[in-house]
Amino acid sequence: MNKIKAVFFDIDNTLYDSTLQVEMVRRNAIKAMIEAGLEIDEEAGLKALKEIVRVKGSNYDHQFNDLLEEFGYDNTPRIIAAGILAYHNTKAAYLVPFPDTVSVLLKLRERGYKIGVITEGLAVKQWEKLISLGLQHFFHAVLISEEVRKQKPDVEMFSIAAQRIGCTPKEAAMVGDRLDKDIGGAKRSGMTTIQILKGKYASQKPASQEEEPDYIVPDLKHILAILK
Repeated sequence: MNKIKAVFFDIDNTLYDSTLQVEMVRRNAIKAMIEAGLEIDEEAGLKALKEIVRVKGSNYDHQFNDLLEEFGYDNTPRIIAAGILAYHNTKAAYLVPFPDTVSVLLKLRERGYKIGVITEGLAVKQWEKLISLGLQHFFHAVLISEEVRKQKPDVEMFSIAAQRIGCTPKEAAMVGDRLDKDIGGAKRSGMTTIQILKGKYASQKPASQEEEPDYIVPDLKHILAILK
């Protein structure tokens, strides 16, 4: 391994359990809408909502309106409001770091590593996650796809992040859950790659040699031994 000076992290399923959060957010929203008068089967509603998100994207603002339309309902403010409220309450409740996240970040800083984030999404929403997690002050650099108009696994995402933090890609490690997004791009840039087995991509298999991680860990705490 090259001398590592910086460690970068993805956010979702790396710093916190976003898979569990998303599942509970959608399920609780459907339950609240049913309680408010939406007469549908919970599982059918959940399936329909997932399909709407798949087609329209996770940042689409009218998921619940489309859900009502899907089941033949007019726009009913009471039902939509119930879904929105449950969505946001559940989102906040499950937006908590993994048990070892804070301790690992602290130890890395104590050891003299620069630490950063390389993530995809809308800048405001990704910062909202970091602030809600209470992690915004830990990082020396945060690179978000919207700000640089690049998407993982574009090698330039990782090169820009390394430059911002003050090292070369070969002097950095990337920790993420997705082989296609996090590992492939980071490896091509020259970074040491560490896959964390969390969330819905834990069983993902490499599509090529470029997506083979240098290390695989079940929890963040295990990267301390790798870097040591």
